[in-house]
Amino acid sequence: MKNSIESQFDLAIDLIKNSKNIGIASHVSPDGDNIGSILALGNALEKINKKVFILKTDDIPKDFLFLPGISKIIDYEDNMEIDLFITLDTSDEDRLGKNRILLDKIENVVNIDHHISNTNFGDINIVNSNAAATGELVYELIKKIGIIIDKDIASCIYTSISSDTGSFMYDNTTSETHEIAAELIKTGIDKSNININLYQSRSIEKTKLFIKILETLKFHYDNQVGIIKVTQEMLNNSNAKMEDTEGIISFIREISSIEVAILLKEIEEEEIKVSMRSKRYADVAEICANFNGGGHIRAAGCTINEPIATAEHLVLEQMKKVF
Repeated sequence: MKNSIESQFDLAIDLIKNSKNIGIASHVSPDGDNIGSILALGNALEKINKKVFILKTDDIPKDFLFLPGISKIIDYEDNMEIDLFITLDTSDEDRLGKNRILLDKIENVVNIDHHISNTNFGDINIVNSNAAATGELVYELIKKIGIIIDKDIASCIYTSISSDTGSFMYDNTTSETHEIAAELIKTGIDKSNININLYQSRSIEKTKLFIKILETLKFHYDNQVGIIKVTQEMLNNSNAKMEDTEGIISFIREISSIEVAILLKEIEEEEIKVSMRSKRYADVAEICANFNGGGHIRAAGCTINEPIATAEHLVLEQMKKVF
């Protein structure tokens, strides 16, 4: 596995060095690992005189607008000349959203990700499910290329890793995670500013939405499963956005009796995004795979094309396999 990934790194570096115009994109519904990774790699490749297009896949949550280079994220246009396309933190082609078309337009595709469910859709696939975040793989790539990681790049990678490890609390955090974080801190990043933006800047609208969501909380299987819901009506009444649900599922998982926390998000009347988090032993990636979803053992998701009440029933039926 190690040797295979090392060879993929080498192939990717050769492609990067021999490419002039590089496009970088990540998945829909962006999170911290997504935004942090694309900005870190984009900023790094500009330092070796590459023309970089950091491509917008979806609306950027306001929590990440503080990151260096955020204004560089732009929509793809047909007149962009791109000879290498790098996808980050994206487990399959469909997760690229509107940028999926680039897989057919661009000859060379490098896929860098840490999801165990990754489909290896790239010509080169740097996929390591043992990495705590895609940001760790981006860090390794930048170092292997020989690019000096400055404070701006380090801030983006730190955000990436902190976001996907729950501020280094989740059990995907390894000794290597902490070693990388230490190196990033040595560059002089403002940890306080990053933490305030990520974890201590909840808006009034988000707070009101949290209260409404908590009112939907139900416990199942001897209080080991907690399920919450957010509907479009709740968003409208709170003047909030779906991105404002970030963090609520972790709050439910923190309840002492809970093993699996579930959040149902009503995108459309019959399009329900399901997020699951587990604490000790439940493999939520396996559960989500029953609905053609995936992710990690302790954090996964899927989409169910049914009304939210039906989706709730279907998910709870699957929980019988665990409890």
